[in-house]
Amino acid sequence: APDGQPFMERWFYYIGENVGILTPHQFGKPDPINDLIRKLYSSGKPDDRNLAKKLQPKMRCYAPVIVRGEEDKGVQVWAFGKIVYQRMLGFFLDEEVGDILSPTEGFDLKILISKPPGKQFNDTVVDPARRPTKLHEDSKQVETWSNSIPNLDDMYRLKSTQEIETVLNNWLNGGVAEETTTFSTTR
Repeated sequence: APDGQPFMERWFYYIGENVGILTPHQFGKPDPINDLIRKLYSSGKPDDRNLAKKLQPKMRCYAPVIVRGEEDKGVQVWAFGKIVYQRMLGFFLDEEVGDILSPTEGFDLKILISKPPGKQFNDTVVDPARRPTKLHEDSKQVETWSNSIPNLDDMYRLKSTQEIETVLNNWLNGGVAEETTTFSTTR
């Protein structure tokens, strides 16, 4: 990541048919959904609490990666959820794994994605390779990749308060919420 951290975290609301709405409060901005969640929890009513739970944001994590066999695509961004994130954080604590991030002595990650019958979402299993692998034989290529990590803030647009209120009101009123597109070139 541009700030030197291996992973970037972002929080999203998933309400109705929306694919994800960045939570404004994570950036210190007014957030009507967060305001409603707090109000619902403070009411003490079970129905309000249940509604607040449905509105809770979910964390997505992102990491810049080079996909073996797709090196020509350059640095890509891999998105993953909390379980994979916790698994990968565990690699940093495992002395047998070593420094998985080292461009010369780091470890590739083996990722197995499967869709078990009856499950809504894919299962993702991540394990470090058994032996260290250089990111690339050419140190100039490694430097080029290191200097071309995509900025996550350029990938997701923060909706305005009015846009979020419209989506929220549509959802609360049982209407079909407008489609939310999360990929954008502006913020």
